Amino acid sequence: MGTQLKNHSDEDLIHLYKTKKSAEVFGIIYERYAHLVYGVCLKYLKNADNAKDAMMQIFEKLFIDLHKHEIQVFKAWIYRVSQNHCFMVLRSNNHLVKSVEFFPDHSVEYEDTLHPKLEKEKMYDKMEMAIDDLTAEQKNCILLFYIEKKTYQEIMTETGLSFMQVKSNIQNGKRNLKIKMTENNIHE
Repeated sequence: MGTQLKNHSDEDLIHLYKTKKSAEVFGIIYERYAHLVYGVCLKYLKNADNAKDAMMQIFEKLFIDLHKHEIQVFKAWIYRVSQNHCFMVLRSNNHLVKSVEFFPDHSVEYEDTLHPKLEKEKMYDKMEMAIDDLTAEQKNCILLFYIEKKTYQEIMTETGLSFMQVKSNIQNGKRNLKIKMTENNIHE
């Protein structure tokens, strides 16, 4: 059956896994996408051992939770899941830039709210959603500069943008994030 399964589309395999919870089916999904997940983790975490650990954590969680998700294009979905997991790891390791002016520490300290750490997690989740609303160039420059800690020169080399375009995308992206975060707080 294994050889036959390898010829199935991602969508078929996911459907089979959701209905039968077959480790064999999941193994084929793992074989197809382990390299992609590892590559994403290595890109963001910059350490082979940490990337392997993150990859295993992602697939362990998928093994349990895959049936909970409606997935249209698995490759794009697993890429995004991997990115989000890496952002969570970076945040937990305090690699997220603390100097971003629109997230002052005192903004999460309210007496009648949840524990400050939970409030910060909610805020980070909102920030991720707001980042997704940025233009592609703004999003890319913000992630490269603040998350990956790249210099303007490195961003210019990686994206092909000029110095002024990089600077503008970071400034405008930061401003737009602040606006979106403010809007999200108003509408809650």
